[in-house]
Amino acid sequence: MKPAIAYLRVSTGKQGHSGLGLDAQRAVITAYALTAGYEVVQWLEEVETGKGSNALAKRPILRQAFCEAKRGKMPVIFANLGRLARNVAFISALMETKVPFVIATMPDATPVMLHFYAAMAEQEARDISQRTTAALAALKARGVVLGNRTNLPEAAKMGLAVRQTQANDFARNVLPIIHQIRAAGVEGYQAIAETLNARGIKTVRGGEWFAQSVKNVLLRDVAANIGNKT
Repeated sequence: MKPAIAYLRVSTGKQGHSGLGLDAQRAVITAYALTAGYEVVQWLEEVETGKGSNALAKRPILRQAFCEAKRGKMPVIFANLGRLARNVAFISALMETKVPFVIATMPDATPVMLHFYAAMAEQEARDISQRTTAALAALKARGVVLGNRTNLPEAAKMGLAVRQTQANDFARNVLPIIHQIRAAGVEGYQAIAETLNARGIKTVRGGEWFAQSVKNVLLRDVAANIGNKT
């Protein structure tokens, strides 16, 4: 079997101490390694944010992974793109190192596809931040005292609008993956849900996929197409 290094990352110390997220990443990488013929010779874990184009400077374990992979002429395996980075410039810089790396949930992704998904994730994070700031500013402009329980109905309404927008953005990001799964011959909501779970892809709320959640995303796609034709 071919040797490889596995890299796992969580963003907070609490997640790191609890193991939250690490077990899921380990399971995804293990499953991929078995099917792709890799033997993971070293597991490296890090608790650090993945934000910013200078993320490599803030992540010594990631630097270690790439240095040892280069020395051993083997790839670095990540569970999903988010565990590596959500920054296009950072992804490009890593590609220039000529050290191969594999995303277990999208092993056949080309450099162009990785740039595309990183750009989508980067834009989504930026949009969520901007919408949250705008929603809070709108409430304040209306004289709403944040934290005042008498304003809960209005705050809830604003929060619902933000969540709906986030769900639409998430659907646009995950639909290409669902279409790819269907193109590979996987049909039926439940079968698609199981494939997404096997790839380690989470729902918009960070949970597991079920038949209904897949159906909801596809219904958003149909609604969007109908809206574009009217």
